[in-house]
Amino acid sequence: MADLVWVKWYATVLRQESFAAEVAAIAPIALRYGATQYAVHVDNDDRYRITQMVWFARKSDWYRYWDGPEMIEFRARNMGRYQVPIGYGWADEIAAGALGPGVSEPEPVPEPERPANHTSV
Repeated sequence: MADLVWVKWYATVLRQESFAAEVAAIAPIALRYGATQYAVHVDNDDRYRITQMVWFARKSDWYRYWDGPEMIEFRARNMGRYQVPIGYGWADEIAAGALGPGVSEPEPVPEPERPANHTSV
């Protein structure tokens, strides 16, 4: 089962747009470390809150990514653009779904046929 890691970044004042772009640029690097999927979201109500999500099959792959040279350099280069401490947490994904190119919505399940009412004479 894949594990999902949520990294809860919080940008410093007036740096949210540039920092969000930096997070979006570094996120695909996780795929080199065995991630199967990644996403970066900016909160609509609090534009300083940036959530990075990464799906890994093994926790050891996450730590290789997080403690790898690219992420160490990323955190050092962007120091002052995000608040410390950085919070991240694990979640088990128990259901997911999506529509994409070439995939259509499933056909609705037909109603079962009801037997005709027969009256005896």
